[in-house]
Amino acid sequence: MTKTTWTILHTEWSDGWGGQERRIVSEMAGMAARGHRMILATRAQAQIVAHAQAVGVEVVTLPFQGKFELATIRPLMALIRQQQVDVVNTHSGKDSWSGGLAAWRAGCCLVRTRHLNIPLRRSWHNFIHRLPAAIVTCGDTMRQQLMSNGFPPAQLVNIPTGIDFTAFQPRRARADVRAALGVSDAAPVVLMTGVIRAVKRHEIALRAFAQVLARYPQAMLLLAGDGPMRRDMEALVQQLGLGQQVRFLGHREDVPDLMAAADYALLTSRSEGVPQAVTQGLGLALPTVATAVGGVPELIQHERTGLLATPEDENAVAEQLLRLLADPAWAREIGRAGQQHVLQEFSLTAMLDKTEALYARLLAQRKSR
Repeated sequence: MTKTTWTILHTEWSDGWGGQERRIVSEMAGMAARGHRMILATRAQAQIVAHAQAVGVEVVTLPFQGKFELATIRPLMALIRQQQVDVVNTHSGKDSWSGGLAAWRAGCCLVRTRHLNIPLRRSWHNFIHRLPAAIVTCGDTMRQQLMSNGFPPAQLVNIPTGIDFTAFQPRRARADVRAALGVSDAAPVVLMTGVIRAVKRHEIALRAFAQVLARYPQAMLLLAGDGPMRRDMEALVQQLGLGQQVRFLGHREDVPDLMAAADYALLTSRSEGVPQAVTQGLGLALPTVATAVGGVPELIQHERTGLLATPEDENAVAEQLLRLLADPAWAREIGRAGQQHVLQEFSLTAMLDKTEALYARLLAQRKSR
């Protein structure tokens, strides 16, 4: 191709600020640093607006209220044509319809990124899934699932979420962070990072930690994140008699500091893609226990780069946590192996290289046709 830089339009319906939105922003910032022009179309109230603007991405706000909403589709078509957009990359359900239809009508190359490991079937009434030249999955497990549900292998490209490990580093000393949290140096600290919502299954984490606490009464469980189920989980802490050994930290921007202050990481989700919280923790050599769901086994190879537990099983989670606490030297060895694995396979550079290669291939194919 003679053109080496492109104009890329991302669309996002979600109002939240979690792993999906973080990936979009980091990808746009990384591609912009490589010389490409990035535009984000999203809803005015979406949290991603401020984060995208903070890294210098152009933002256009539209309603994104329905699948066939002309108030969104028509302006997107005009934007694609006026700005000579090369690639439209959609992300959530609703914007994948409006963004996908706009790209199709404007004759633009369309890519869909699939972030969630939720069953999706290719059928006539979901014809929007037939329009993208490629569907990007954030893990190979997700790719295999889509293939088993009728998606052609040639349409599916696995590009795991990459972390900028050079930037994702603690800024404060471990002792200082612990002191600020009121945690003693001797206390074994387990950290769970994520929005407190049903899919994350904080209830399993709390019930498993109750078993850990029976053996290690000094242990602490730190929950970084907020969400719709926080009050329910606070009530469960009281019900289980966990007292001050569980701390709800709310939304935090100092996650690297918290991970450096912790001894172990925990994830108890019932569904995941390739969770950034696990990737980040492994990148800081944090020994991790996680449920074997979605793309988690791509990050954690049991007993080598971390420990896997059966989902929805508090006893299995407790067992794996207790194994780490019982052998700190082995836990540190596992943490180092996990760090080496993700630095090689799940870096931001690897994600951007694969994304650029995909766009280049798709655009070359369009040009040849």
